[in-house]
Amino acid sequence: MTHTRITHSRIAGANPLLDRHAEALDLFGARVHAVRDDQWGAGTPCVEWTVRDLVNHLVSEQLWVPSLVRDGCMIEEVGGTFDGDLLGTDPAASWDTAARSAHDAFAAPGALHRIVHLSYGDTAATAYCAQMVTDLVVHAWDLARAIGADERLPGVLVEFAVREVTPYAADLEKSGLFGAPVEPPAGADAQTALLCLLGRRP
Repeated sequence: MTHTRITHSRIAGANPLLDRHAEALDLFGARVHAVRDDQWGAGTPCVEWTVRDLVNHLVSEQLWVPSLVRDGCMIEEVGGTFDGDLLGTDPAASWDTAARSAHDAFAAPGALHRIVHLSYGDTAATAYCAQMVTDLVVHAWDLARAIGADERLPGVLVEFAVREVTPYAADLEKSGLFGAPVEPPAGADAQTALLCLLGRRP
């Protein structure tokens, strides 16, 4: 199946955050479409997740966006709607649908001016979108490593992720979703430094 890219208009006045979000969705999506049939059970740098688990997690995260951003739902209202297996028999198609729904929700008129109700409190939609971009970028590397794909990340997305995550990097290990930071090697490039900050071993 061909990967359908998500594009955001770069006309005057377009929001750069939405551009980064579209690019991050495409980055992860290209790797989803590169997964071979015999790789869905392979391990990933997220030690408790297989490739299928990782992709399922990202699909779930995208499916939450319309409920939180477009509909203004509370966490309790959504509940377990997006728990369990969301990939079905065509994981790549499930990803494409979820990715498009997330981007459309963030790109809707006025969406980024809203407040969303997250598990840790009310948050600006712009901050939520920026967190999603960073999550997609880092997990794109995880997925690439798991399936033997190109691990290089676009510089603009690496720079965005570093700026986004640095202020709260110390709290990420406490969340249980990231490992302890790893000391980067001397002379590490920006991508290596980002991955080490988030507990990866490039």
